Amino acid sequence: MYSEWRSLHLVIQNDQGHTSVLHSYPESVGREVANAVVRPLGQVLGTPSVAGSESLLKTDKEVKWTMEVICYGLTLPLDGETVKYCVDVYTDWIMALVLPKDSIPLPVIKEPNQYVQSILKHLQNLFVPRQEQGSSQIRLCLQVLRAIQKLARESSLMARETWEVLLLFLLQINDILLAPPTVQGGIAENLAEKLIGVLFEVWLLACTRCFPTPPYWKTAKEMVANWRHHPAVVEQWSKVICALTSRLLRFTYGPSFPPFKVPDEDASLIPPEMDNECVAQTWFRFLHMLSNPVDLSNPAIISSTPKFQEQFLNVSGMPQELNQYPCLKHLPQIFFRAMRGISCLVDAFLGISRPRSDSAPPTPVNRLSMPQSAAVNTTPPHNRRHRAVTVNKATMKTSTVTTAHASKVQHQTSSTSPLSSPNQTSSEPRPLPAPRRPKVNSILNLFGSWLFDAAFVHCKLHNGINRDSSMTAITTQASMEFRRKGSQMSTDTMVSNPMFDASEFPDNYEAGRAEACGTLCRIFCSKKTGEEILPAYLSRFYMLLIQGLQINDYVCHPVLASVILNSPPLFCCDLKGIDVVVPYFISALETILPDRELSKFKSYVNPTELRRSSINILLSLLPLPHHFGTVKSEVVLEGKFSNDDSSTYDKPITFLSLKLRLVNILIGALQTETDPNNTQMILGAMLNIVQDSALLEAIGCQMEMGGGENNLKSHSRTNSGISSTSGGSTEPTTPDSERPAQALLRDY
Repeated sequence: MYSEWRSLHLVIQNDQGHTSVLHSYPESVGREVANAVVRPLGQVLGTPSVAGSESLLKTDKEVKWTMEVICYGLTLPLDGETVKYCVDVYTDWIMALVLPKDSIPLPVIKEPNQYVQSILKHLQNLFVPRQEQGSSQIRLCLQVLRAIQKLARESSLMARETWEVLLLFLLQINDILLAPPTVQGGIAENLAEKLIGVLFEVWLLACTRCFPTPPYWKTAKEMVANWRHHPAVVEQWSKVICALTSRLLRFTYGPSFPPFKVPDEDASLIPPEMDNECVAQTWFRFLHMLSNPVDLSNPAIISSTPKFQEQFLNVSGMPQELNQYPCLKHLPQIFFRAMRGISCLVDAFLGISRPRSDSAPPTPVNRLSMPQSAAVNTTPPHNRRHRAVTVNKATMKTSTVTTAHASKVQHQTSSTSPLSSPNQTSSEPRPLPAPRRPKVNSILNLFGSWLFDAAFVHCKLHNGINRDSSMTAITTQASMEFRRKGSQMSTDTMVSNPMFDASEFPDNYEAGRAEACGTLCRIFCSKKTGEEILPAYLSRFYMLLIQGLQINDYVCHPVLASVILNSPPLFCCDLKGIDVVVPYFISALETILPDRELSKFKSYVNPTELRRSSINILLSLLPLPHHFGTVKSEVVLEGKFSNDDSSTYDKPITFLSLKLRLVNILIGALQTETDPNNTQMILGAMLNIVQDSALLEAIGCQMEMGGGENNLKSHSRTNSGISSTSGGSTEPTTPDSERPAQALLRDY
């Protein structure tokens, strides 16, 4: 977007506005001068009886000389009152752009923009971490940030040059504190949320007053990419893009479009005077300010920033480096939060987002065991730049809003990947698609690259599949293989970054991956009748389904549950070629429905909701054997998911041969179901399939599939849990594909 523009990194790096003439003198000289000069000014401001009196400084020369001293004073240790006096004086003087007071020197009142620009550059010194990090520096930094907020909100006199200096000041102090690896309990950890919050708020105000030029946007994007190991960065980005999306949808689609409601606190971040064109332009730029969120799943990328490399080179021994960067272990949860934010953006454009009535985490099951404190719609719904996309997905949306990120990230809990689930009771209908929802292609053009990359995070692809540098291109060769590889990086990646040891990072990126998979399922289920979807998107989606529905050694339970929860209408959308994934869905249903306890899924989802979604998918599969009969299903990845040569899992099969498996799943589900609504659906499905079969016999439709009617094997109810991935049986049974239709019908 900004490739033609230069970054301002060198401008910031070469700017010496934060240095003082006292830096040329011995340290003892500078300290004595600063203590002597600043104390009278600070004491006047600190005494209420004389705080309103005129300033001691009368001329421009006096003010500039004093500012040189204050600039040096801001670099001193925090053991005395000097730094506090410096901060008090400067936070008082910058109010000359808001409401001039007698305590402010007259030259500052006459030329406020010029002096405030110099003051902002001097204040950078306060944010440089001290050896004796403590509450005093945090308190003074917060005082400055509050003054900056007041200045940006209330000043009507700020010139464009002052706005630009203010933006660069905020970028610089954020980069000073947030770019290096996080130190537990350090100033950066305590100030991260306030720092990034003030930066984004002031940036939005600047967009309204004087829209930043492309070099500023480019610099912000480059710098924010270096801060992404802080959870607060993704959280604040989510809040801003959420608020912008809410405004964007209102004026793009009008009052008839389902509103995306955000907390009043977040909505207030967008200045009321920001016009519609400015909202659209700002939204698109803020959307990409986080760069590629999938990078968060790769510690090698996050730790390759200059500040990380600088600290890595400073450590004495190689074995120590990972212990120095515990912040990298926060990445799985940060990655999930970023994916949840994008998921909410998609839902907003589909028209299916709505506020939660509670603060439950994404999975309804863990509502009692997981923190429920700060969960309010903090993830941003997505805005389209040219036209807002509103696709509503009925019955498949499982996550509309996200819980606020816990202040303390726990990596153990991130493995219990919160799968999105609608905040509703079991009998509550799910939101219907918005009639004006956009085309699937439109949404995927905007979010597809991120979502597909995230859906295949840490999946090792077969040699027949290649990914380019951005992991967005996949070749069309048919020989391919998916293998999950936990959260470990590939060997070549680890070699390129020796400070990353894959064994240090547990297998817990599934939460973000599951969120991406569920979001893609909702997008494809929003397809309208007769709508065309690009073959490239369809092929990648089917590859995603085949990988996510694995039930062998490479099963990923959060992803499997997310796909099932978000796919009930999938086979009712008339997706071209969707039948190729039928065998994989059947195998997944054979794992879920006959399992009474679902113990492997309980930590991710509500078992009742998972079973209900599975039953809905099963209902949509039941008519296929009668409809397609002896037509054989295509094999997408022949023989690539099983090492057993005798396995028929990846062999071409007829749809009619799937009928017994479907009926056995239905019977197994009935035997294990305890929910009344689910049981009613199963009984209704049984009635329908019996009536269909009776009608088939009545009209004399004999769909022969070859072979005789001898050696027919009766299928008992105990076979309902048989998976097609199991090896060949030693019993001399006749394969379903070689038996006549009437024999298959009689078996059940």
